Amino acid sequence: MAQKLLVGTQAPDFALLDAEGTKVSLSDYLGRNVIVYFYPEAATPGCTTEACDFRDNLSSLQSSGYDVLGISPDAPEKLAAFTGDFALTFPLLSDEDHAVALAYGAWGEKLVDGEIVEGLVRSTVVLDREGKVKLTQYQIKAQGHVAALKEELGV
Repeated sequence: MAQKLLVGTQAPDFALLDAEGTKVSLSDYLGRNVIVYFYPEAATPGCTTEACDFRDNLSSLQSSGYDVLGISPDAPEKLAAFTGDFALTFPLLSDEDHAVALAYGAWGEKLVDGEIVEGLVRSTVVLDREGKVKLTQYQIKAQGHVAALKEELGV
């Protein structure tokens, strides 16, 4: 079971491929606030709702100083289709071996259709300009998540 990140700790760095196959590192975002959200699978109903909510709220988040990165276990090709199909305007990153999800506490047991399974747990981690954890949210619901996150961040 992955250990959840604690507020005030340094976030683990990572380098993952985006939808175009370009390597994106967390260290590329030093000096900026970053919302890193983990979602189970591209193009599924909940994940599409959440991604479109981030897309629709991206300008207000960015004008308040927050960048957004989405991470899932999907291959870059699937992320490219998801990005194109829903006109997503922020980076989606491929964590196929779920190592980053594990490091961020976003991989573990969850309830799916009445069964406990191991997999990606919908989670959001907000990092400050130095890459330290400012806020964590685990086991979240896709519907209404972005609005609640904005409220908590004062955006």
